[in-house]
Amino acid sequence: MHSEERRNGMDGTGRRLIHLNTAGAGLMPQTVRAAMTACIEREAATGCYETEEFFDEVLQREVYQRLARVVGAPAEDVALFDSATRAWCAVVPRLGLGPSDTVWVTPYEYAGNLISLFALRDRTGCRIEVVPTLPGGDLDLDWMAANISDQVAFVSVTHIPSGCGIVNPVEEIGRILAPYRCFYAVDACQSIGQVPVDVARIGCQLLTGAGRKFLRGPRGTGFAYVAPELRQALATDFHDLHVAHVDSATGYRVTDTSARGLELAERTTAAVAGLNAALTLHESGTPFDHKELFQALRATVAGTPGVELIAPGEVQSGIVSFRHPGLPADRIRRALGEQGINVWKIVGNHTPLYMAQRGVDTAVRASVHYYNTLEEIDAFGRALREAVAAGARS
Repeated sequence: MHSEERRNGMDGTGRRLIHLNTAGAGLMPQTVRAAMTACIEREAATGCYETEEFFDEVLQREVYQRLARVVGAPAEDVALFDSATRAWCAVVPRLGLGPSDTVWVTPYEYAGNLISLFALRDRTGCRIEVVPTLPGGDLDLDWMAANISDQVAFVSVTHIPSGCGIVNPVEEIGRILAPYRCFYAVDACQSIGQVPVDVARIGCQLLTGAGRKFLRGPRGTGFAYVAPELRQALATDFHDLHVAHVDSATGYRVTDTSARGLELAERTTAAVAGLNAALTLHESGTPFDHKELFQALRATVAGTPGVELIAPGEVQSGIVSFRHPGLPADRIRRALGEQGINVWKIVGNHTPLYMAQRGVDTAVRASVHYYNTLEEIDAFGRALREAVAAGARS
């Protein structure tokens, strides 16, 4: 499993860093750094346009083919963006909905996606309805099966929310929705690279993701899978879009009716090359065998005195959020940081339908990936208990 890429970095004091914030951004492997550095050095030596031409095979074909294999889609159905949110906003706001249409979201929807959906509602008059959950936090699939109809035009499900570790049953939902006319979107920002993702098995028409998290690519990279039937239904004609495809023979940008017709005209060569390198590592590894780490992280947090675990649902991922009634989240984060352990403070209004409505203003989030070890989880547990105890004394 990428043994040459596994080692974590060092903190500012020279200690071995324990990075438990891959849900924010993964540690960038040396292979990715090298690919980006090669691009930047070539740009400095020969020029940006010339460098783009030199890396034409990577930029115009290879990265799309790799992304397509990762999500189980044809390469022509994949588009690149500078973030997962940008990918989402390139598609969803242009849906041709009307006052008779209903949109389903879940309580785990990301705030950025909700902003786009609220704007769509205000523009089109469509109705937004929140899928209910069972007492433990799982989505109520029986409710979905009983209430789905052709009035439901669009369904949005976050595979794994950034604020808590639940893994929503996107494949089961896809089977419920399949006989109906609705378009099905999956936000895979936190799941891609962490758990298996296959658009054919899910049955979705839109799937968005980020390169910087569990894929360990650079910031400024995101992507979307957009099915042909969804592209055809978008309100704006593809011929009116700015298109990112460049004909290598003529140098002119050309109209593209594949998913790439949704892309922005400008992008960073080094970032795309870095993403391609990260996808190469992802393809050559075995990224889905670390459930023992998931369980250890959750058990460590749950066993810390005074800590409240925020963990809805039966199926959990490598993301765990928690809070302490007497200690601010940022104080816990700083205390762990002083021990060379990266975690992150999250805010409830980033997942407003679940976190904020339950009174969670802030919390601490820890997340693991394949480069973490059980020994690191033990060290995290000791540091967390010390931070809580010190906070209680003060």
